[in-house]
Amino acid sequence: MTSSQTPAPDPQPDPGEPKYADRSYRSTAGIAGGVLMLAIALWLCGDAIFRGEGRTPWAALALLVLIVSLIAAFSLRPVVYAGQERLRVRNPFRTITAPWAAVEGLRAGYSTELFAGGKKYQLWAVPVSLRARKRAARTRARAVAAADPGATLSKRPGATDSTRAWSDQVVDELRELAEKNARRDTAQGEVTVRWAYEVIAPAVAALIALVVLLAMG
Repeated sequence: MTSSQTPAPDPQPDPGEPKYADRSYRSTAGIAGGVLMLAIALWLCGDAIFRGEGRTPWAALALLVLIVSLIAAFSLRPVVYAGQERLRVRNPFRTITAPWAAVEGLRAGYSTELFAGGKKYQLWAVPVSLRARKRAARTRARAVAAADPGATLSKRPGATDSTRAWSDQVVDELRELAEKNARRDTAQGEVTVRWAYEVIAPAVAALIALVVLLAMG
């Protein structure tokens, strides 16, 4: 006797659960400043490379590699990715991956900081601007003064709140994501740190070459 058995269907995701790609946070001003500094470095070092004599072009080339590596590390590389399972912080020389369950806190004081796995990490991609905070405070004061007695400030979902600095808004969003996702089975685990050797190696090699060339006169 033969019997057939219909396999159980694969589990389907909960239709009521929102799905979204990783959110990313990075400083637009930092990127713009990095691009400007790269252009200046290419202009100055490029002139020495093509017009210099003796060891000057080689020294200029080593200096250019060093400068480009550092500028890219501190201005173009930093970014913060926040998904449903983890927070990934890409700093100049290392990348910190923290499952939401391992996130102990986030703070925006004089810098933006992540507390996870018993350690503290800076979020280079989300710089704190005291000027932006003062400007937001003035905007908030004007809004309160113009509002009716007892009125409260509100903002549309997804809109930028001009009464709060950008770094403070980012920290609030990350705290909300941490609280919402920390109990997920897929959000458990340990904090991992990976050094960015693709940035460190060229910078160190260029520095050594520059020192050798300068020592040789």
